[in-house]
Amino acid sequence: MAWRWAPRSRKLAHGIAASTLAEQIAGILGPGQARVTLRNLSTISSDDLPAIRKTIEQDLKAHGVTATDDDDANAIRITLSENMHGRLWVAEVVEGNTTRVAMVEAGAVTDAGVPAGAELTLRLETVLTSRAPVLAALEIPIGLVVLEPEQIVFYARAGRGWREQSRVSIGQRRPLPRDPKGILLPDGSAGFDAWLASTECAGSFSALAPLVDGMVSCHPSDDPWPVVAPEAGAAPVKAFFNRARNYFTGVITPSLGPELPPFYSATWIPRSSGAMAMIVGGIDGKVLLIENGSAKTLTGVRDWGSDFAILRSGCGGGTQVIASSSGESATDSLRAYEIPALEAVAASAPLQLKGTVTALWSAPDGKSALAVVRAATNQYEVDRVAATTCN
Repeated sequence: MAWRWAPRSRKLAHGIAASTLAEQIAGILGPGQARVTLRNLSTISSDDLPAIRKTIEQDLKAHGVTATDDDDANAIRITLSENMHGRLWVAEVVEGNTTRVAMVEAGAVTDAGVPAGAELTLRLETVLTSRAPVLAALEIPIGLVVLEPEQIVFYARAGRGWREQSRVSIGQRRPLPRDPKGILLPDGSAGFDAWLASTECAGSFSALAPLVDGMVSCHPSDDPWPVVAPEAGAAPVKAFFNRARNYFTGVITPSLGPELPPFYSATWIPRSSGAMAMIVGGIDGKVLLIENGSAKTLTGVRDWGSDFAILRSGCGGGTQVIASSSGESATDSLRAYEIPALEAVAASAPLQLKGTVTALWSAPDGKSALAVVRAATNQYEVDRVAATTCN
């Protein structure tokens, strides 16, 4: 039987779920203090989250567990998620180096898993899996190029997948942070350009020659990276990279007017006027809209992670921003947003992933986005994300 929950029934279901989850957590943790974090990967309204958090904390307190901001305390990371069958609340209870999980069902989903105003459905296709870390990937006319921390790997088409053909050493001599940044862009022909910490590479191929005959050259470089690709009516934007901190310094060329903070991601977005604006994801969690020589803070991005990209779906306004989710959960998600003014509005339900997003960028044609996902087993996956339907 499929249950349909009226608003009062949903509140009751949430109250029961909060009480049951608190009891399970207390059974794992015992009396004491803990830092409680809550993230929402479901279609539950953000307006309901404070009440849900308050209920959970009150129920925890009734079982002897007090919420605190103490960084030295145990941690309780709660994720509100859902699928086509219903809502599922998951708590990761962290004590030292040990993590245990509690979960409860929290009622059925009556809105088909899509928030009010949502217009598109995201689908995921796995392009490649790798045991080695992947920084970026690029499909070129004669193969697939993958950027790793110390090597560039070439793949040829093999049925529906890819077969590794060759590897070229980048010559990286400096230690890199975990999940370092890297960029791969087509060079306008059959080749590519690549950037990673203190190194720049270029590769060129003959369309008639085997992929292993490709030529690649790498050299040390502190030049700025092209973080925002050129768009119609907009110039390419380059930014200086801080390799020690694994983010961009905020110094860009050409200047767009306002001084920018250090940031992780940036991209052009079209505006209703036909002009282009740029959004910048700062390391402080704020997302800025750079338009007409000024910087303004976007709202509705509290659930965004550090990575986002553009998707030209043709749905809604035609172009959306795909953003990874924030938080410290073992799994991540991607979601599409419209930015009609100074607020990001959800345009799809969250698309659940098998791990954590470590990189996200738009495909050259903009009709899909590619994400690198690191699973709990430290296996890496390159996934293509596209829009399947417009509601």
